[in-house]
Amino acid sequence: MKKSINQSSEPVKTKLVIAVTALNAIDSPGPGVAVIRAIRECPDFDVRIIGLSYEALEPGLYMHDLVDKTYQIPYPSAGTDSLLGRLMHIHQQEQLDLIIPNFDAELYNFIKLEKKLLEEGIHTFLPDLKSFESRDKVKLVEFGKKHGLSVPDDIQIYRAEELKEATEKLGFPIVIKGKFYDASIANTLDQAYKAFHKIQAQWGLPIIAQEFVKGSEINVAALGDGEGNTISVIPMRKLYITDKGKAWAGITLDDNQYIDLAKKFIAVTKWRGGCELEIIHTSEGKSYILEVNPRFPAWIYLTAAAGQNQPAALVKMAMGQKVIPFKTYEVGKIFIRYAWDLITDISEFQKISGTGELEGPSKTTAKIKDLQPTNLKTINLN
Repeated sequence: MKKSINQSSEPVKTKLVIAVTALNAIDSPGPGVAVIRAIRECPDFDVRIIGLSYEALEPGLYMHDLVDKTYQIPYPSAGTDSLLGRLMHIHQQEQLDLIIPNFDAELYNFIKLEKKLLEEGIHTFLPDLKSFESRDKVKLVEFGKKHGLSVPDDIQIYRAEELKEATEKLGFPIVIKGKFYDASIANTLDQAYKAFHKIQAQWGLPIIAQEFVKGSEINVAALGDGEGNTISVIPMRKLYITDKGKAWAGITLDDNQYIDLAKKFIAVTKWRGGCELEIIHTSEGKSYILEVNPRFPAWIYLTAAAGQNQPAALVKMAMGQKVIPFKTYEVGKIFIRYAWDLITDISEFQKISGTGELEGPSKTTAKIKDLQPTNLKTINLN
């Protein structure tokens, strides 16, 4: 039987406008660019990506093949009212379907605004406030004891003078950590003081002094449905680590103990959304949870490459679709991060800095000449 001329063999794609934060693809990258790459690769979507940036030099906002338009938003310290006002302005222009925030420090505001955003037709897929706060760094030891999870001992520090007592209790080396980001390993008291002041200046108090555990560094990316079920979980071992402790290369592993650990965390918290478990596996075979990051990691694109596209699955669940848990993934899949020079024009920087908005050239009409500066003098080297 012949098809009607109105019928098409092409699958119908879901049209969505999705806003994504954390476009800072630097030496300590945010997850935003990786999240966008994964979403764009999903054949089920026809997406317009809206970048939400805090700084005018976040590289992702100039990646016009990934981000259609970028808007600056207020820093998390400005509070929920300021953020909501800006998001409503953006929504009026873009008709947002979904926002995926990817910075720890901004999640509290987005969680508080979840209901108000949904009233305007903007979906999110975030943990509730109780789950979010239960895995906080300052509560992680208590959380581990409550649920039978191994967590290194730690001490919260509010004054530099408290470091001496902390190091006497926890010994050297010792890990000095910020409440949101950053961590340094100190081998002496002087190094501990320097790390304390550096991290305090950027992230405030308290500072966490954590027992150092030696072993292999394992990271686990996981996705929960909010009802205690794990939709996806992929463990990765770091192959190359930067001086900031960030994975610059990693490989997917076949090890059920890490998968089971992530599933247990999601079950006891009823975690909703993406998360990352940072684990140390000792030579004695014991696994310690160092941190639980409440959002996708910067290496999340590896999950899509390995066969479990976590960002795409989150989009589907956020929009009310039922997602069947993934069962398999490719073991031995390696990611290697690299740096390259992204060239743009001063006019783009001026536009985002001056107006708080930047729209990329049309993907169908952009040409090489469109990327050339129009206001620079030609220099004769003869």
